[in-house]
Amino acid sequence: MTKPLLILIAGPYASGTGGDPALMARNLARLEEAAWPIFQAGHIPMIGEWVALPVLSSAGASGPTDPLAAEVMYPTAERLLQHCDAVLRLPGDSRGADQDVAIARERGIPVYFSLEEIPAQAPVG
Repeated sequence: MTKPLLILIAGPYASGTGGDPALMARNLARLEEAAWPIFQAGHIPMIGEWVALPVLSSAGASGPTDPLAAEVMYPTAERLLQHCDAVLRLPGDSRGADQDVAIARERGIPVYFSLEEIPAQAPVG
């Protein structure tokens, strides 16, 4: 029996939004749409913004367009990738997601480009 994979969902968040909070929220919702299928396959979904945004808030930043974001957003994903077993790269231009893929490949972590590529975890029991 193998353990469930911790899968980082990578795709556009701030890219192409011009800092518009509504567009960033829409992008986050799109990332989150992949969470349930990953969970159903027996794995644990993770999105870097789920960690980075509360870190920014607790640091007193005004949000993802705050200057402090540069010190939190990408470094959070890089740190998460030290714990992740795979990356799901969703379509769309994103420097951060491309960076996640590059880091994953450097570390020998599998990168999937569709939910269908993710192997299902055998049921426990």
